[in-house]
Amino acid sequence: MYHILLQDSSWATFIGRFHPAIVHFPIGFLLIASLLEIGRRWGKIAVSEGVITFILLCSAMGATFACVAGYLLSLSGGYDAGLLDNHMWKGIGVAAFAWAAWLVKSDMLQRLMPAGKIIYLPAILIATALTLSAGHDGGSLTHGEGYLTQYTPEPFRGLAGLPPVQAKPAAIKPITDIQQAIVYTDIVQPILEAKCTQCHSASKSKGDLRMDQLALLVKGGENGPAFVAGKGEESDMIKRCLLPENEDEHMPPKGKPQLTADQIALLTWWIDQGAPADKKVAQLTVSESIKSALASLGKTGPAGADKAEQPGMLSIKVPAANEQDIENLRKAGLMVNTLSQDQNLLEISAVNLPGFSDKQMELLQPVARQITWLKLGSTAITDAALPQIARFPNLSKLHLEYTDVTDKGIISLKPLAHLGYINIVNTKVGDKGLKAIAEMKALRSVYVWQSAVTDSAVSQMGRQKPNLLVMNGFNEAAVAQFVKAGDINDKKELKNK
Repeated sequence: MYHILLQDSSWATFIGRFHPAIVHFPIGFLLIASLLEIGRRWGKIAVSEGVITFILLCSAMGATFACVAGYLLSLSGGYDAGLLDNHMWKGIGVAAFAWAAWLVKSDMLQRLMPAGKIIYLPAILIATALTLSAGHDGGSLTHGEGYLTQYTPEPFRGLAGLPPVQAKPAAIKPITDIQQAIVYTDIVQPILEAKCTQCHSASKSKGDLRMDQLALLVKGGENGPAFVAGKGEESDMIKRCLLPENEDEHMPPKGKPQLTADQIALLTWWIDQGAPADKKVAQLTVSESIKSALASLGKTGPAGADKAEQPGMLSIKVPAANEQDIENLRKAGLMVNTLSQDQNLLEISAVNLPGFSDKQMELLQPVARQITWLKLGSTAITDAALPQIARFPNLSKLHLEYTDVTDKGIISLKPLAHLGYINIVNTKVGDKGLKAIAEMKALRSVYVWQSAVTDSAVSQMGRQKPNLLVMNGFNEAAVAQFVKAGDINDKKELKNK
């Protein structure tokens, strides 16, 4: 057992992860002991020396346990070596001086070494100072170097010799020309900076992996390469994103901002194309599903922006979905993203589950009220699934592209009072289906190219429904504008309800 704990193992990691909890005990006890000692010496507090002695003993024991757990946690790697070393020795110093303060304060040592009491005050003061310094290092290890002082205001910043606060970066501008965008620089890197580099950068390289530079991303970490060029779904960085959020290997960790379905799709596409460093979108092969994700970059900027920041969402609040129901969806291979924490609305995507079928639609029923964006494009669903979708009362966006749905099924969506956006590209939906859904009051945007809808029906619809935008041809700039217009109209319409 002793040998197991001295190396990186499940036991070592299990015990080591108690370090953040245990470390608060010596911090609290030392501060209390210092304050009580000051209050006692000033005559402000009536407290016996026995009480202070007991608190010091608790602080020394807590600091010792925290040191052991911290060492075991460090075996898992992924921390800046120099900062970790400083944190470790300061922590050991806290334990050593806490024990020294307790020994000197105890009756037993005072009888053996009466002169030892002269080191009592220095010991407790040094232990307290080291606690504060070690805590700062611990915060830097967890959140990145300079975490504590990053937002120090003036004039204290100048007095401490800290550089001026850097202005917050301006909002990412939309990509004006998607075809000329450099895939890594303009699309991939912003995603990584928004969702990955907090734990994988120069200040903190969890698992010895850095994602702030392409060369270091290619190099990989202690578990090997982060991705295999040409094999997106087989790449570790993609597989970890697709794991259930409650699993330890899932990335980003639970509680951190998660990648959206579009972001994962774009990262996978980039890797599938060989992970080029300097190629433009126009130089790569773009599938229909990726075209939609690329088009959205024209209105929201590079895919670092969260879905909750985008327009087209309902301005309502629903009860939070049951965690087990969400877990069941993820286990089935579906991607589930919370669009807004205060609204509890969900986006569910089958972008990586082409075999998703009508029978599996039952999995969505427990979260029917929470679903507002649903992506079932390129799956195996048919008309039989659409009556079930019609029972999602807050659905506002629906992707059915590249499926076998027809007019018969699409007509069953008419009860959806908030549906403002629907994609039926390359389906068997025709003029009859378009006419039926055009009667839906909230509908503002429809993709119909490569479907059975005729040009004459689109023209007629344009005259009859001037507020309904029907896109029956693909042009990257036009699609980006179409998506933007549709989303904004959706939002305005829904807020007026």
